[in-house]
Amino acid sequence: MVLQLDYQLFQLINGLAGTASFLNPVMRFLAQDGEYMFYLGVIVYWFIRTESNRRMIVQAVTAACLALGVSGLIGDLFYRDRPFVAHKVFQLIPHAANASFPSDHAIGAFVIATTIWLFRKRDGRLWLVLAACVAVSRVWTGVHYPSDVVGGALIGIAVAAGVHQLFARSRFAQKGLYAGIGLYERLEHKIWPKRPETLTVTPPGVQK
Repeated sequence: MVLQLDYQLFQLINGLAGTASFLNPVMRFLAQDGEYMFYLGVIVYWFIRTESNRRMIVQAVTAACLALGVSGLIGDLFYRDRPFVAHKVFQLIPHAANASFPSDHAIGAFVIATTIWLFRKRDGRLWLVLAACVAVSRVWTGVHYPSDVVGGALIGIAVAAGVHQLFARSRFAQKGLYAGIGLYERLEHKIWPKRPETLTVTPPGVQK
């Protein structure tokens, strides 16, 4: 029953590739290249070089690695064919016929967007909207079922929230975070110096 509803929703969304084909170029871009907008965001936030941004990006990358690891395990344990393998679909982008559930694109987009939201609410809302657009585009272009992207989104959100709580509550994780960023910044400052008043990393309990 659930799978049937999932397929019916897939048909509804994927069918828009035929009835609203003027949006297909946008959906192709989001499905294939939307993830690079998140990579670019990670790079831009990192090189803004504030303490909050650097903690945010470390958490985002850590959460993304963990979430994609979870995705790999799930894909091996609960293998599901792509929609274009089992059905006749509007397939707008090429894709290998590998595991469909969960969607790695949805995981990556939502894990980064959620982490940004946890630090920067206004920015985060925009990134979450973009993540949702990427998720929908994967269904629109025929390479995922709706449950694949919903599952990916939930995994990304859950892991991002869990990693955020880990760094907030674990003194050991906090020390590792600040030590890693501090080591990187000492090397960075030799190449790209900053004014003393704009140095970023301040370990917990140390007043600026």
